[in-house]
Amino acid sequence: MEKQERAALVRMEGINKAFPGVQALTDAQLTLHAGEVHVLIGENGAGKSTLMKILCGSYTADSGNIYLEGNPIRIHSPHSARQHGIVMIHQELLMAENVTVAENIFMGREPMRALGMVDRKRMEREADEILNGLLQANVSVDVPVQALSVARKQMVEIAKAISTHARVIVMDEPTSSLGESEIKTLFSQIRQLKEQGTCIVYISHRMEEIFEIGDRVTVMRDGCFVRTCAVREIDMERLIQLMVGRELGEQYPARTVRSSETVALEVSHLNQGQELFDLNLKVHQGEILGIFGLVGAKRTEMAKAIFGASHRDGGEIKVMGERVQIQTTKDAIRHGIALIPEDRKLEGLVEIMGVGDNTVLPILKRLQSGPFFNRRKAAAAAAQYAERLSVKTPDLRRMVRSLSGGNQQKVVIAKWLASEARVIIFDEPTRGIDVGAKSEIYRIMNQLLEQGVGIVMISSEMPELLGISDRIMVMKEGRFTAEFSKGEATQEEILKCAM
Repeated sequence: MEKQERAALVRMEGINKAFPGVQALTDAQLTLHAGEVHVLIGENGAGKSTLMKILCGSYTADSGNIYLEGNPIRIHSPHSARQHGIVMIHQELLMAENVTVAENIFMGREPMRALGMVDRKRMEREADEILNGLLQANVSVDVPVQALSVARKQMVEIAKAISTHARVIVMDEPTSSLGESEIKTLFSQIRQLKEQGTCIVYISHRMEEIFEIGDRVTVMRDGCFVRTCAVREIDMERLIQLMVGRELGEQYPARTVRSSETVALEVSHLNQGQELFDLNLKVHQGEILGIFGLVGAKRTEMAKAIFGASHRDGGEIKVMGERVQIQTTKDAIRHGIALIPEDRKLEGLVEIMGVGDNTVLPILKRLQSGPFFNRRKAAAAAAQYAERLSVKTPDLRRMVRSLSGGNQQKVVIAKWLASEARVIIFDEPTRGIDVGAKSEIYRIMNQLLEQGVGIVMISSEMPELLGISDRIMVMKEGRFTAEFSKGEATQEEILKCAM
């Protein structure tokens, strides 16, 4: 152990980080060595990305220490991290699409000539040496980045990291948008970097990749460090147990109604390009159908296709046994389908509008008196649903952006309750809200079931799905891979099917 500590390139100790209503990291730790691929794994929400964003300067830890070769360092920005040789390649690539590959690689660090002019020839030569020499990526350095495939864009990001003389490169889900041949190329480049003494921190949900590319693996759970070990000393079964090793609590309210035989929503042979493949599902009145999947599973894409928010290539949708044509979100709303989106701020709310105005958005037609909008009627409807959901706001005119995350989510739900939807798709409804607000959301869902609503619940939290779902379907890369009844589902089996 002492030998490992002395050889450590980076050591993080006692890292704590809280966001409003959420303790993201508690006494987290991580030790990295030069010339290794260190895989960081855990369920969605385990704290992996938060810990790495602290290491790479996007977040600042509330407490804890970071050491570089045994010396304490302070990282307060991505620029500060780069100065210490630490960079992160995010899952969503952050690039200037309309400028060249070389300009992206050296952005903000362009080699200069006399009189403050950029030395373009030198910049393109050095970019070419890294991309096509060291990485053998076969990328033209003088073309705009927007002309490249996702895989080649990723190569550009790796080249950018190398150009900063990075000693630690963090890769967050780097293969989520890559095909098999592209993954092989990426792994080849990772091995080259390792041989040169670079440490790669590799975040992935794909278990098979851990054993193909990893040297050591660290498991995180609920914001805490669980274990670090050599990949060769552990198997997939044990890793899954370490990732999900917690008991379900008593935080889920008892169900007061059983599902009926009536099918509220039936989807048959739903397809969408290279995203969704022959999806079939049924949800009954009074039933919660849970949908689980890891990053890249295409759960949200499925929800949007059903709701008419994105184009689908084929498939049949029935609501209450009747075949319906859904080409737009208006069609879905008219037929009684609602979607509570994953990104409530971007897609679920108009943040600069008041609580009341947001609540009545789907029912504006019903609130007209002749050609005029009946404001008194709208205010009464908004007040009714705000009271029913216990939305905490001093005034219905208060802008919704001023509310807590939990209350914002209640406003999104109130909006669709007002529409009298018969099927509601909840996409990550409890993400980013505190435990008390989660309980309120579960209570509201129970009330909806009592009214005969069918619920599709998409969640990355397995304990949540196991706690409230009647059935759970598992998605992987746009396909359903398994279905479990409430009694037969276990966290280990679900995770195996998702991976």
